[in-house]
Amino acid sequence: MFILDTDHISLFQRNQPHVSARVLATPPLELATTIITVEEQLRGRLSRVGQAKTDQALVQAYHNLGATVEFFQSITVINFDAAAQAVFNQLRAQKLRLGTQDLRIAAIALSRQATVVTRNQQDFGRVPKLVIEDWSVG
Repeated sequence: MFILDTDHISLFQRNQPHVSARVLATPPLELATTIITVEEQLRGRLSRVGQAKTDQALVQAYHNLGATVEFFQSITVINFDAAAQAVFNQLRAQKLRLGTQDLRIAAIALSRQATVVTRNQQDFGRVPKLVIEDWSVG
């Protein structure tokens, strides 16, 4: 299974050629994202709604929020469950220099024996035994 990190979800939503081609060529049952990515994207979209200063900006912000909700209905979203929490606690005990959200995504991937698809090789590369790929390069 391939878990798309937030950066690759954003690239796919913006039709980045390499990411789009690879996502579309991957069987849907082998493709997923995490509830962490859903949280990150929705927080960003809701922030834009709250910051909108013009009618046009507000309409666009709500359009983007709706498109994001629709997108997440079209892909498997893996929850942060007890198994992921256990892996997260083990990783945190190792004092890895990694943001909490990235550590949660890594924990989900490790608990599911999945590959994280991300451009963030530097941070995710610090996680022992985590398999990562970058689909943004040709």
